[in-house]
Amino acid sequence: MCAAVAAGALLTGCGNDDGDAAKTDASEAGRAASPSTSADGTLTDDQAERKALVPKAKVNYEDALKSALATVDNSKPVSIELKGTPEAPRWEAEVATADGTPHSVRVDAVTGKADKPKADTDQDADDKRELADWLKKATVTPEQAVETATNKKKGTVTSVELDDSDKGRTVLWSVDVVTTDDWNKTTFDVDATDRKILREHVDKD
Repeated sequence: MCAAVAAGALLTGCGNDDGDAAKTDASEAGRAASPSTSADGTLTDDQAERKALVPKAKVNYEDALKSALATVDNSKPVSIELKGTPEAPRWEAEVATADGTPHSVRVDAVTGKADKPKADTDQDADDKRELADWLKKATVTPEQAVETATNKKKGTVTSVELDDSDKGRTVLWSVDVVTTDDWNKTTFDVDATDRKILREHVDKD
């Protein structure tokens, strides 16, 4: 389900740990208190790209997701991610119908206008069944997962994705939050059934 290309790869955290990930990485969380820069005190390349891209998105993830959902009847959210360049920022969303058929929708991050959806024809029957199962299990909405994450870390949401643990035991929302004081990215894995934070990871690269 993860799709990381170009600048989008800097903003999203697609990977998830196995069942042991239920414990917050205390060492990472502890280091999050201070800004992280390169040895000479400047921003790292990834931080600089976040600083250039994130403020250019005038439409937030929630409004972009609503625009994407409106393009496919009776669809549910699967993921949304900020990508593109400072000159042309965009949200790339995935929504799916109840049978697990995914559709990709690109939303202009400045105007909020959604392009026509594109059905993902690469998904086989097993993939669709798995996605349909995730959608049924996910009683927590992406908005609720984001609220849980941003209550822990204030910042700008750049990615929300429905996923599961590596061993498939837990359906979760992976939420990326970028803090604008240091341009670090923190990924929260939030249980999609009870809103418990399963994992917190700070990406200072």
